[in-house]
Amino acid sequence: MRLGVEETLGALNAALGPGGPVWFKETRARHLRVRDFLAPRRALEARFGDDQVPERVVHAIVGLQGPGVAPVLSCAPTPAGLALQLRRSAVFERVLGAVAAYAAPTVPAAPGPRVVLHCPALRGSPCALRLSQLRAVLVADHLARALHAHRVSVRLVPAVRDPHMPTFLQQLRVEWPAASERAATEALRSRALAELTPARNAEALPPGALGRVYLKELVDERGRTTGYDPKLDSCLVTEDLLAVLAELQQAVQDWAEDSSLGLAAAPDAGADSCMVVHVVSCEEEFQQQKLDLLWWKLDDQAPLRQKHLVCGPVKVAGAPGTLTAPEYYELRHAQVCKASALKRGRDLAQDSAWMEIFRVLSVATIKFEMLSTAPQSQLLLALADSSISTKGTKSGTFVMYNCARLATLFESYKCSMEQGLYPTFPPVSSLDFSLLHDEHPSPPQGEWLLLFNSILPFPDMLSQTAALPCTAPGLHITARTEMVCKFLVQLSMDFSSYYNRVHILGEPRPHLFGQMFARLQLLRAVREVLHTGLAMLGLPPLSHI
Repeated sequence: MRLGVEETLGALNAALGPGGPVWFKETRARHLRVRDFLAPRRALEARFGDDQVPERVVHAIVGLQGPGVAPVLSCAPTPAGLALQLRRSAVFERVLGAVAAYAAPTVPAAPGPRVVLHCPALRGSPCALRLSQLRAVLVADHLARALHAHRVSVRLVPAVRDPHMPTFLQQLRVEWPAASERAATEALRSRALAELTPARNAEALPPGALGRVYLKELVDERGRTTGYDPKLDSCLVTEDLLAVLAELQQAVQDWAEDSSLGLAAAPDAGADSCMVVHVVSCEEEFQQQKLDLLWWKLDDQAPLRQKHLVCGPVKVAGAPGTLTAPEYYELRHAQVCKASALKRGRDLAQDSAWMEIFRVLSVATIKFEMLSTAPQSQLLLALADSSISTKGTKSGTFVMYNCARLATLFESYKCSMEQGLYPTFPPVSSLDFSLLHDEHPSPPQGEWLLLFNSILPFPDMLSQTAALPCTAPGLHITARTEMVCKFLVQLSMDFSSYYNRVHILGEPRPHLFGQMFARLQLLRAVREVLHTGLAMLGLPPLSHI
């Protein structure tokens, strides 16, 4: 079983006896020089009074064992509290000896809820897509990938119908189904006609409208405290609106087998066994609330759990608010091409391989900009050229640049090995990870920082990204779609700092090979984590930039 941060924290807190969680994991380099976990002094005083932590408790902590619990080296009182350090060489050996287990999502023992992800912004054309709607699309796509990775069965709605939208989504590396047949609306239309309130003046209805259905009773029944707008009293029923409902209805009723995962529909795959998550921009939410209530009004089998993941507004610094999604992409693409031409002193527009790299860098820039902020928060975009620089540590370009640096490192090792300068990579079981001893140098070289902050917690971070509070009360739901981008940025910063300080491929002397191979195995793990994280964003790894 793989070691886990959550498992270790759980065991540490349990060792202190009854009470809330006390321990936390250190992340800063200056603290990691002396400890890996800390139980703060004030929290311990609240638990044990002014007395010291009993010696038997400290002994129990040092001897902690259990599934997923990292081996403990020492635990001692300090002015900051109870400081704990792991047996780092043993942790290096456990983690780097099973890289695949740490570079992949944790597969849950039981399947999670069935989720319909509905993104209304995809019903229009690309040229009408506002930046706030683009944000909702990217959040929905990223969330779908995270859920799929954790074996959650997901249906994506709507299937796009605009002829230009599939090409634009492919450009953005967004995976979304295209339309085939329209869902039948006859049953919904019949129910709607029975619920219509007679119009005082038939001429007052716009073309295509069937009439108005009052929803006030449903708002009162569901309770305003759940999050529905109290001004919501009626909904104008149109053929287009019934088509939207019919597609949602079909996604719930006729849950198809997910061919990409090989998971067949469960026997109880009905309305009560799934949750519908509407991923909407803040401008679309009011209309989506109407749609929710209308669905309940017209369909007795409508899911009881409908949640709104509302994406905050997108503001553009120094630019008009009318910038569309395609214009935003073209701007970023032009900036990437210009930056590359300046860097290399020539225009690469005629080189198809480089143009593909530029397209990937453009999408990486956009996705990291759109997804690095919690979806419910306002997002401020800066459109200056500096956003696509490889020197800016917060950008998607910076992450892709470090991905390429890793690829270059391993390609250099391969070429040197083929030339006979280095031996072939030995079996991982024969590597001596005690040679990764950067605990005490000042500043530390960063090997433990990379493993403890980036590789060890990676599966837990992915699980948090895919966690949806299904049973939480209220209409609105939160998602941690910002976590992967933030994680990859921090990983890239730590790797870049380490790579700039440490010469990995040293002189071809036999007595140096042991440490070189231990470091290469560490960076193999970094590379695999980075590739998995990029895949969650729909981004391929780059071998050069």
